Amino acid sequence: MRVLGIESSCDETAAAVVDDGVAVRADVVASQNEVHARYGGVVPELASRAHVINVVPVLRAALERAGTSLDEIDGIAVTNAPGLVGALLVGLQTAKAIAWVTGQPLVGVHHLEGHLSAIFLEPDPPPLPHLALIVSGGHTSLVRVNGHGDVVELGATRDDAAGEAFDKGAKLLGLGYPGGVVIDRLARGGDPAAVRFPRAMTTRATGAEFSFSGLKTALLHHVRAHGVPEGQALADLCASYQAAIVEVLVRKTRQTAQRENLEHVQVCGGVAANSALRAAMVAAGAEDGFRVYVPPPARCTDNAAMIAAAGYHRLVRGERAGFDLDAIPSAPLPRRT
Repeated sequence: MRVLGIESSCDETAAAVVDDGVAVRADVVASQNEVHARYGGVVPELASRAHVINVVPVLRAALERAGTSLDEIDGIAVTNAPGLVGALLVGLQTAKAIAWVTGQPLVGVHHLEGHLSAIFLEPDPPPLPHLALIVSGGHTSLVRVNGHGDVVELGATRDDAAGEAFDKGAKLLGLGYPGGVVIDRLARGGDPAAVRFPRAMTTRATGAEFSFSGLKTALLHHVRAHGVPEGQALADLCASYQAAIVEVLVRKTRQTAQRENLEHVQVCGGVAANSALRAAMVAAGAEDGFRVYVPPPARCTDNAAMIAAAGYHRLVRGERAGFDLDAIPSAPLPRRT
């Protein structure tokens, strides 16, 4: 089955063509980094306008690179939740229009389900069930993946997501947007023990929950007291700040993997591209006896191939969405009760 995927939940406009949920024929992404860089973060209205401009050229490019046409598409998968409502509507209305004209079946896909499906586009995906750490600008959660579309959230952040902590920390330091990439680069030459930042909610009693707002506040107080450093001192500060985020992510993942008795762990979402997190998680897996799976960096950030992969399994199960499919800005994954 050949599936056309469309993703527009935040600040990337993406379209992809994927065969049978595993073979990527084309995956095209138009980034909006230049649009939002001057503001230090995503501006929803500007994001929506950029999606309107980009969606048709991106869609055409994906079909051309895939060597296919809309007549050869067997189904359409589109992100309809969660995300910026205006941004979601652009991709959703585009998908509906294509479904209306072609008569092809349509399914809506939860954005986080897409991230969980990205690893299945790789040649050696994790077996089911497994544990997944989802880390992005808007989400940080630990999820038990029992099957395709059968997921249970075990815990999530109670305030800022890890990616948000990276980006807001970088903005505070004047490093630009997106800030996580810059912090990662500078941190490679720094001392992670130079500045002691707090590690919140690290005990087993807090389960799989996270909190990063206090860390962000600690960085603010440090900068107010000492100013924004330069050179090696800046690298040390970035390394210390990054280490505080990574240590909590890894520790909570280890605790949860042990509690759930799971020997396979995937890390997905934009922050999964962070080099320190990838290295620390692999090292933890070697110590604890669980295997770690991480998509390549291009599949960690928002893309439409992961949406097509998730949509494929919904389509083969016989799921179909009507033209009343709506954009849902806030749609949490099912939680264990």
